[in-house]
Amino acid sequence: MPRVTIELPSLLTTVTGEETLTVDADTLREALDRAFAEAPALRGHLFDESGTFRPHVLCFLNDVNSRWFEDLDRPLGDGDCITILQAVSGG
Repeated sequence: MPRVTIELPSLLTTVTGEETLTVDADTLREALDRAFAEAPALRGHLFDESGTFRPHVLCFLNDVNSRWFEDLDRPLGDGDCITILQAVSGG
């Protein structure tokens, strides 16, 4: 099973305690589910009630935006990097 890194924005360190999580997973969906198992509150920050990413959240798999994927069942390889970004606004 591939070992992947999930990089989170510093805003979410209050939820996870870390900016980086390492999980073993075969798909992007499985990697996110494993991250949610480690930090259950993370799901509410990233996904809406329908189970899709919130509009202000971007997820990249090795620099490719997950919005280009048909679904989150994208296969992972050992050493892949998942990067989560949240839009921040204000004035």
